[in-house]
Amino acid sequence: MAQLHPIRLCRGCHHCHGYSRVLTDRVIGFAIALNLLIPQVPLVAGCAISIIDVMVILLFYRPEGSMKGLRYFEMFIISLVLAVVFCFCIQMSLIRVTTPGEVFKGYLPSKSLIESEAIYQACGILGVTVMPHSLYLGSGIVQPRLREYDERSRLLPRQLTSGYSVLDDGIDKGYYVPSLGAIKHSLTVSILELAISLFTFALFVSSAILMVAGASLYNNPDALDADIFGIHDLLSKSISPTAGIIFALALLLSGVSAGIVCTIAGQMVSEGSLNWKIKPWLRRLVTRSISITPSIIIAGAVGRSGLNTALNGSQVALSIILPFVTAPLIYFTCRDKYMTVHPGRARWRMAGRDDESEVDQVIGEGAELERQRVKMTNSWYTAILAVLIWLFMSIMNVANLVFLGK
Repeated sequence: MAQLHPIRLCRGCHHCHGYSRVLTDRVIGFAIALNLLIPQVPLVAGCAISIIDVMVILLFYRPEGSMKGLRYFEMFIISLVLAVVFCFCIQMSLIRVTTPGEVFKGYLPSKSLIESEAIYQACGILGVTVMPHSLYLGSGIVQPRLREYDERSRLLPRQLTSGYSVLDDGIDKGYYVPSLGAIKHSLTVSILELAISLFTFALFVSSAILMVAGASLYNNPDALDADIFGIHDLLSKSISPTAGIIFALALLLSGVSAGIVCTIAGQMVSEGSLNWKIKPWLRRLVTRSISITPSIIIAGAVGRSGLNTALNGSQVALSIILPFVTAPLIYFTCRDKYMTVHPGRARWRMAGRDDESEVDQVIGEGAELERQRVKMTNSWYTAILAVLIWLFMSIMNVANLVFLGK
């Protein structure tokens, strides 16, 4: 799995990845937020302006470059996430009528969770929190980290010390195989990053959204059919005008962050499944243009009235796609064929037409370790937990579709 980007192992699923990329692109949210902050900017123009994030990506993110550029890219995304967290902290500080006991009570399961509207909202939260494309984005981002570790530990073959890109080289030409130490190091760092992001930022933002909505919109007859524009007005009236501005700013920042991440994920999917060989800047521009086209059509056709429905529906659609995207990952990580690592130095593997024709070219010391193998497949309890979570997601999505069909 560390040798190849996962999307290359499952090219048949690239349609699901492409759909999730379009659905995840928060162009509608960005356009609405820009319109709330600057009413003179129409929604269609806001959708078109969102393509400017491609320039940010061209400035910071270069997969074939050094880790320094990647660090800048990561810090930029982190700053956007922290800005969203800060906005919700301010919004929550403006709430005066809610007690901590009422807040913690909201985390307890209740019979209302199995109602149609509750399941629909839960699927939306699941889809927007565990976005399908982010699973493959993380695998792509970790590639430079693997190479950095090998280079720093002097385990990198001299042929790969400069000018090499994992994603830009085709499988038929060969690919870089990281050392066992690099894989273990990157695995530990990735697990820590994932745990921290899910159980701190993602949990806090999702909870803060529900807390602010519950404190300002609960038992309010005007909130029953309110869209994002209506929620902005209700927040401004029920809490303070500052709360409305901060709500729009948080929506804008989250839209920018999701758009940038979506563009990078789109590039990786296109490289892995379609094997595009065009220049990186043009590839990003094309994938970004494809992603924003549906949003521009919706904004021009239905305007404000249908944007809220489209935004919520896209989040639920992400949840529906999630089982199709995660199933191959669970399968691959449970198979020794894909999760077996040779100890020793990093090396360059020339791949033929089938597995039997692959030839390893080992550079430097450690060639005698080639016959040893380390299996890094999921443990039985990890595999069982992954399957149970997958079944839970699938059952919840099926129940949501059944309720929607009634």
